[in-house]
Amino acid sequence: MPNQTPVQIAWVTRDLGESERALTALLGARRWIRMPSVHFGPDTCTHRGQPADFVADIALSYAGETQLELIAPVRGESVYTEFLHRCGPGLHHICLEVPDPAAFDRRLADAARSGTPAVCHGELAGGMRFAYLSAAHAGVPYLEIAYFPPEIRAFFDYVKQEQQ
Repeated sequence: MPNQTPVQIAWVTRDLGESERALTALLGARRWIRMPSVHFGPDTCTHRGQPADFVADIALSYAGETQLELIAPVRGESVYTEFLHRCGPGLHHICLEVPDPAAFDRRLADAARSGTPAVCHGELAGGMRFAYLSAAHAGVPYLEIAYFPPEIRAFFDYVKQEQQ
């Protein structure tokens, strides 16, 4: 995998408000945009090789150019609930963005060949594709690989402008 700068840092939490307040104080995030009840459904998402069906509340903000994401599981088994059960609330993943769907597919194939297959992957409304890779045995819970189509990128630009 080529060297790449993370575009996002994400935490899993039980309390979005508490985590928003902490990261606002620590990193200077100004405004959080909440997306309640994001559904990861069995038609477009897998978790540990099986169709997934889980819901999470998500909040986004920025610290400089880095997106901050907070994830609070609502229902269903997921990489988020597993993390909470195993570690409690905390830093869950960093995200690397790929430029297009073909690059996304190549990164997943490269990871699988190197012994790090996707634990969870899928596609959300708007065409965003994501995959969580894990090397937990080496202290790396998750690394997210994501493709953000222009519509999603425009939404992120809106979130970023709200910080000014």
